[in-house]
Amino acid sequence: MEKLLLGLDNGGTMIKAALFTLDGREIGVASRTTETSTPHPGWTERDMETLWEQNCACVRQVLADTGAAPDSIAGVAVCGHGKGLYAWGKDGKPAYPGIISTDNRAWKFPEKWKAEGTHARLYDRLCQQFMACQQVSLLAWLREHDRKTYDNIRWAFSVIDYIRYRLAGEAYSEATNISGSGLINVRDARIDADLLAALGIPEAVDMIPPIRYSSEKLGAITRTAAEKTGLRAGTPVAGGMFDIDSCAIAMSVTKPDDFCTITGTWTINEFISKTPITGTRIAMNSLYAIPGFFLIEESSSSGAGNLEWVIHNCFHNETVPAGKKLYVSLDEMAASVPADECDVYFLPFLQGSNRHPLAKASFVGLTSFHTRAHLLRSVYEGVVFSAKSHIDKLLSVRERPEAVRMAGGAANSPFWVQLFADILELPIETVTGVKELGALGSAMAAAVAAGIYHDYHEAASAMVRIAPPVDPDPRMAAIYRAKYEKYTAVCAALDTVWHRFEV
Repeated sequence: MEKLLLGLDNGGTMIKAALFTLDGREIGVASRTTETSTPHPGWTERDMETLWEQNCACVRQVLADTGAAPDSIAGVAVCGHGKGLYAWGKDGKPAYPGIISTDNRAWKFPEKWKAEGTHARLYDRLCQQFMACQQVSLLAWLREHDRKTYDNIRWAFSVIDYIRYRLAGEAYSEATNISGSGLINVRDARIDADLLAALGIPEAVDMIPPIRYSSEKLGAITRTAAEKTGLRAGTPVAGGMFDIDSCAIAMSVTKPDDFCTITGTWTINEFISKTPITGTRIAMNSLYAIPGFFLIEESSSSGAGNLEWVIHNCFHNETVPAGKKLYVSLDEMAASVPADECDVYFLPFLQGSNRHPLAKASFVGLTSFHTRAHLLRSVYEGVVFSAKSHIDKLLSVRERPEAVRMAGGAANSPFWVQLFADILELPIETVTGVKELGALGSAMAAAVAAGIYHDYHEAASAMVRIAPPVDPDPRMAAIYRAKYEKYTAVCAALDTVWHRFEV
């Protein structure tokens, strides 16, 4: 019986379960769209029990669709969005709706900690900037606004720690996720009671489960989970990881020279280092999936989710030629407008931005000349310009890479990949043969935990294939340099008025 690996990916909008062979072939995928609620402006939540049921349904479906026997599954691991908060109660039930990483309700706390000097005092241990969507900010918000819920929290989970808890019944904080939460001493990779007390949430020290790494075995499928999923009870469950680490692992980012960008709901830009890089413009250092490395990250929720909103609100009735997919048709529409004829700028801040806590999405430069095609192209470009703003910060502390490896939904668009190459002026590499990179990284963690591969280097050698690079068009360099300069000027100008939009 051929052995298989199961990777679960819990993103901000979708759940996916994918099965892989030991050489990295993707043999089946099942998915569910997750329903998000916005009970107040800036809030994004989802029901935790429904989320668990959807994960179970995805596993059952991929097993059924592929005909894979439960005994063939050698290991399971989960990746998912970072930050956010999935609080498990002392009463053995979800304590609150799951809060997603696009939530901005707690934006005042990072501002407060910065103004008071608290962040500066803790920075040497935190190695990162605070964000409104981190567990630390959300717990502080609950403590102030909903003390009853706060006092009922047994475990302050990330989404992957929550789903793994339901699969294996054991509570842990996986290192890549908890190190991006603002809750721990990242430099020393430990829970720090003094740090939590300084942030005004001393009770949180008892809410953080023990810290473990992504490829460690952290339990096995319970009988209850086996009945819900169709998996065999006792199947090993690995730690899993933050989806940006999982995609990086699936792109064979295993050494400091490597550099990658992930454009999904968020735009994530990163490389790894033996030491944290502090005292610079870099916002985030966290623990990487490979022990001994830190992930150096610049990111914001200004990714391809902006295009999804535009499609839903502006192109939902679009007539697509027979045999052609909507996304291909939209790529062609955007490409029909030459870059130097599209002097419209889109700020991709529909889900907020960490450049300013109150920043909003905007189209700037519209005239009666412009069409939907101009608007569409400006959205594609705006997402890349936002990514470039982060990448430029990262490149200020390291040498330019030979190429950038790209993942996320945008990597499925040849037009978008070429835009990245042209605007970054660097070759773009993608992974071939696999669509679900997050799930692949999870499967690689499961393979290491199950003892199939010794480490991620060996797993990557067996399971990852990199496609030939897409090279930048040198004729576009001057055009995009000028456009990026105008984009940054527009962002800077609007930064001076966002305070008027406080809700």
